[in-house]
Parts: sequence; structure tokens; C-alpha cells
Amino acid sequence: MKKYRLLITGADGFVGRHVLRAVLFDLAHSFEVKATARISRHDAQLGWFDKLDITDLASVEASIAEFAPTHVLHLAGVTATSRAGMDARAIWDINHSGTLNVASTILRLAPECCLIFVGSGLVYGDSAKTLDILTEATLLAPNNVYSATKASSDLALGAMVSEGLKVIRLRPFNHTGIGQTEDFVVPSFAAQIARAEAGLQPAVIRVGNLNAERDFLDINDVVSAYVAAIKRSGDLPAGQILNIASGRPQRVYDILRNLVAMSSRPIEIETDLDRLRPSDTPRFVGDPTLAAQLLGWHPQRSFATTLSEVLDYWRQRCSQSQHAKKRLAQICLCRMPKNFEDVILWHCLKATPINN
Repeated sequence: MKKYRLLITGADGFVGRHVLRAVLFDLAHSFEVKATARISRHDAQLGWFDKLDITDLASVEASIAEFAPTHVLHLAGVTATSRAGMDARAIWDINHSGTLNVASTILRLAPECCLIFVGSGLVYGDSAKTLDILTEATLLAPNNVYSATKASSDLALGAMVSEGLKVIRLRPFNHTGIGQTEDFVVPSFAAQIARAEAGLQPAVIRVGNLNAERDFLDINDVVSAYVAAIKRSGDLPAGQILNIASGRPQRVYDILRNLVAMSSRPIEIETDLDRLRPSDTPRFVGDPTLAAQLLGWHPQRSFATTLSEVLDYWRQRCSQSQHAKKRLAQICLCRMPKNFEDVILWHCLKATPINN
């Protein structure tokens, strides 16, 4: 029987899937793992995701009572970019109230369990306008709904330490990698370049503020920090805060320039007014010193390698789209689909843009 039990919320998201792969590889010898998602389903690569709606207290109570976790890695929530089209109350319900549902249930039903809360470096908000580097002691000054929900959850969990909650609060900065949607800056650039190379769109990259400096990490380095936090949770004081950052600023323009340099064809750069955000902070960089000291964690991956992998991922996506387009053309030439698979493909492609 395995000594520990790890429950992961939001395990089917971009970060969650990377975390689950790492956990199943690195911790499987000592941890029983329960991956959860808002909708239960089976994944061919990662196995079964149990249903867990963090906004439903009864659902949270049932999941924790049944599994009796020794650790909970809390990833579920609305991301900074996915909040488009959502009203503020829905974001607060998921990010704040959902987090409190998890924490309060742990206190009542699994008081020895350690909660590893994945917050966000964006909680520092406007403090970055006057500081070159942001430490764990920097004043929280969120400047949008997303960062406000993360900051409030972070503070609430810190206050619950006095009630007995064992919690580690992680504040990751920008991270990217294979599988991230093009709502984020790096995959947005890479996807446009890949589509341009494949002739699926004009050779033009539409961009926003290119002068901003951000602290970027490879998703695999971020995941290694989360795994290290799980492993060392017993050695950390309850309420511990840790920035997960590189400490190195990277200008968005330089990221785009490096991606364009990897392209197989010339690419033009065009400013998109819809992507220019007046609230952009010129520099946003975290101090990773404490994570290095307490977790023994340091970023290992070259960001140039990360960019290359993200671009290749989107090239593969475009290649698959082109293959599907050719199949559709063949089906249309034959007028009637020949088999059940072609019927499904024909209907799906009629309803789905090829370049998505």
C-alpha cells in the first residue's frame, strides 16, 4: 500500500496534464494519485479523470471524504485569459469560493492533508510598476478580476493557517509549453507562424505590446517546482509562500524575433490595436531565491528550446489540419462518404475552420 495519496484538481488543463505526467513518472512509487476535472472522462494517455466541481461544496466533500488525501494540488480555476466573456461573479465563484471549498473541506475532513495552492505572480500587480524584482514580501496589488481572485484566495488561505490548515502557497510567473492555447502570447505567435508557413494564413503576425518584459519559464520547469513542493511539503512551515520564477526578464519583442528567426519563410509584423492593453506593466519579474533555498529548485530548460518545441507543436497541428482538408476534398469529389469515419470527418470539418 502506498504511503501518500495525492488529489489533483483541474488535472485536465494545460498545466494539469503536464503535472499529471510528471507525477505519474516521479511519484508513482509512493503516491496514489487521483486526477479530477469538472467532467469525468477517460484519457488514452493519462487515464481516468474523476468528476470534481470545486464550486459545489457537496462534490468537494464527497471527493475528499472518499479519497482521504494526504496532499491536494489545487490547479482548478479560471485562467487569466479564459476569463474573456465571463462575468466577474463567475470568476470569483470558481477561483475564490471554489478554493475556499477545497480548503475548508480539508480542514474538516482531512486535517493532516497538505494543500499546495497554485496561485499567480500576477497578484503583485501594480507593485511591479515601481519594483525591478518582486519577492514574496512584495505588497499584493492586483489590478484585474483574475489577479484579485488569486490574491484574495492566497490571503484567505494564509489566514486559515491559524485554524490548522497546512498550506503551501505557490506564485508562478509566466510559463508556456506544448499544449498551451494561443490565448497566450508565445503560442499565439507560434500558431500564426506555423499557419503562415503552411499557407493557411497570410505571412503576418498580429501583435500587441512588444516592449513589455516578462519572466518566462518552460512548463516543465514549473511542474518540477510543483513536484518539489509536494515532496518537501513536510519540511515547509504552514502558509509558506514561494515565487516560481526565473528572475530573468525577457522582452516580448525578443521572443517574437527568435520565433520568426525559426520560420521557414519571411514573416511580417503588424500591430493589432485589439491586443494593445493600456494596463500593461513594462516589467514583471519574480525573485526565485526562496524557491531555490527551500525546494532546491532551479529552472533547467533553455527558453530557446521551449520556443522551438512550441513552434513545432503548432506546425504539427497545421499539418494535421492540412491532411484533414485533403481528406475532405477527396470525400467531396466522391460526393458520398465511403465509410462511417469519413461521414464523421465530413460533418466535423464542415463545422470547424481548418486553420483552428
